[in-house]
Amino acid sequence: MGSVFSPYYAWARRSGAADPMNHCALNVALYSPGAGRWCMTERGSSHCQRDASHFVIGPSQLHWDGHALTIDIDEVGMPLPRRVRGRVKLYPERLFNFSTALEDSGRHRWGPIAPQARVQVDLDLPRQQWQGHAYLDSNEGDEPIERGFLHWDWSRGQLTDGSTAVIYDIEPDDPSAHVLALRFMPDGRVLDFQAPMQKKLPRTAWGIGRRMRSDGPVQVLQQLEDTPFYQRSVLKSRLLGEELISFHETLNVPRLVHPVVQAMLPWRMPRRP
Repeated sequence: MGSVFSPYYAWARRSGAADPMNHCALNVALYSPGAGRWCMTERGSSHCQRDASHFVIGPSQLHWDGHALTIDIDEVGMPLPRRVRGRVKLYPERLFNFSTALEDSGRHRWGPIAPQARVQVDLDLPRQQWQGHAYLDSNEGDEPIERGFLHWDWSRGQLTDGSTAVIYDIEPDDPSAHVLALRFMPDGRVLDFQAPMQKKLPRTAWGIGRRMRSDGPVQVLQQLEDTPFYQRSVLKSRLLGEELISFHETLNVPRLVHPVVQAMLPWRMPRRP
């Protein structure tokens, strides 16, 4: 809601405050070999509804029944118009009521809802069925993202004791960089830990600089997304005394708001008013 990367939302804000409910999208990314898909069609407020347990976004919807989050997907991928249809169910092992500011003003906040969870995927198009570990979090902001940040690196990985380690490395090139290093325990505790030193990773094909905090060498196992302003990958590193497989992302905000990139985004993020 209030799709943070939406060029349409950015254009609407040029005339003043804009309604975030008029800029909603369900982002679906599949990375299976031969069945990769990317969906992020934005819907206007006439196609979106929400209450305490439902969120309808065009033909897709999310439903929370007190035990599981059910995501019914009916979307069309871009730039190749291939349909994605099916159901994803996420079962939290524990719900967390935790939120923290990402910068000094407190206008941008983040917190995991279910840092440890199980997921069941049952898709008709493309045909896929699988289950495994899952993670669910939330970001919210009181202002556009470009007013709060220039750059961040984020990672999360599951340790052998079932806890989830998250590192938010905000403005990593700034001497006053803000780093969050938190461990979400299966019993509900949230523990701080000392973030290791930065390890620079090879730049992406689009030239994005990225870093990972690790006690040892870092290896890029899989490059999932590589765009002019954002990258997502799977890394192997060392943290808190053990080897760790982590999801990692880098966001370059000046690249995001560059006019050329804003003009390119509709090819991946169409809008249905």
